[in-house]
Amino acid sequence: MRKTLAAMALLVAILALSEGCAPVPLPHYAAWGPRRADELLVDSENLRMIGDEWERFWFLDQPSHLTPFRTHGGLGP
Repeated sequence: MRKTLAAMALLVAILALSEGCAPVPLPHYAAWGPRRADELLVDSENLRMIGDEWERFWFLDQPSHLTPFRTHGGLGP
């Protein structure tokens, strides 16, 4: 029974380390300068566009129908 539990614990530890769940965080960006610059540009572009996506999702990018002039809502002049 102990061997089975030890084998299962070892298997879980190996899977956790291989799946990116390591307790020590690994570097997010590359060490090579040009590649790191490309990764930073991609990340900043994604973060910049999330505001546009948020406005599109909540229909905030539509034109406003509020006018400074009073309208009656009917057709005609």
